[in-house]
Amino acid sequence: MSSLEQQVQQSQQQYLKQKYQQMVKAVKPKPPIGRNAFWAFVVGGAICAAAQGVLLSFKAMGLGSDNAAAATVMVMVFAGALLTGLGVYDSLARIGGAGAIVPITGFANSIVASGMEFKHEGFVAGIGSRMFTVAGPVLVYGFVISELIGLLAYYFS
Repeated sequence: MSSLEQQVQQSQQQYLKQKYQQMVKAVKPKPPIGRNAFWAFVVGGAICAAAQGVLLSFKAMGLGSDNAAAATVMVMVFAGALLTGLGVYDSLARIGGAGAIVPITGFANSIVASGMEFKHEGFVAGIGSRMFTVAGPVLVYGFVISELIGLLAYYFS
């Protein structure tokens, strides 16, 4: 086969791929952006309202603002992990999308879900080693950026 024939064949394949992509785009249903945004708002708002209720209850029990905030984060992370373990958080995330993923409960969900996925490999090789596959980079970059911002604030203040 000559190089001209190969070029013609490659051009035909590219044309067919482009034509196929156009056909797929024409029949692919459009995502309901308005409905998805509404449910993200509702689910995210419900999670944040629950966290606010927990915070206010800790303050009513006499905790200071800083301690109440720390205790609220612990409760919300535990709640996210528990709901993930029970299989409820996946349904919540399916309905709420980013509204369920962005709060701190979504972070707990990412850790627990990746650990549960590999539980058949055992506690050390499965759960322990795979638990931070999704959340690990988030933690690393969060620590690095916070250190850099802290250094910048120290030197420029």
